Amino acid sequence: MIIIDDKYISDEVVEEQFVCNLSACKGACCVAGDCGAPLDKDETKTLKKIYPKIKSYLRQEGIDEIERTGTNTTDKEYGYVTPIVNKGICAYASIDEHGIVGCGIEKAYNDGVVDFKKPISCHLYPIRIKKYESFEAVNYDRWDICKPACKNGRSLKVPVYRFLKDAIIRKYGTEFYEVLDKIATKKY
Repeated sequence: MIIIDDKYISDEVVEEQFVCNLSACKGACCVAGDCGAPLDKDETKTLKKIYPKIKSYLRQEGIDEIERTGTNTTDKEYGYVTPIVNKGICAYASIDEHGIVGCGIEKAYNDGVVDFKKPISCHLYPIRIKKYESFEAVNYDRWDICKPACKNGRSLKVPVYRFLKDAIIRKYGTEFYEVLDKIATKKY
């Protein structure tokens, strides 16, 4: 385990290898699961604010669900989450001409329409963060649908934390990432 400030980082975050392979998984992480993507309280406010700007990037089923349930819902385990359509696909998902599911929010961000990339839980995946009273546990989440990403990561020799460099910096800052990289490079 690596400890930086009040963050307890599982060794798997630096030992395991991972690079998304969307041509293999087709964006299954936006479709599978018991609930939508976990959100923090600030993200719920952001989604409400940007919804009118991103609406044109979403599928009609997603729009219908958001307008029926709101820009976020709640889950017993995760708290605030994105709405899902028919107990499956994220309401904010879009599907491209190749059948690959992606994030409508991220597409709007990439087009310069909004300054919010996507929920941090999505950006950080396969890292999941669990907050406790005095620390945060930063863990690698194993999911069968990500087997192609694990294989791709091993082939390219890219550790999880390096694949997620931008997301980690977004969440914890550049200095945190540099410390993590220095420890990981020495330790592993």
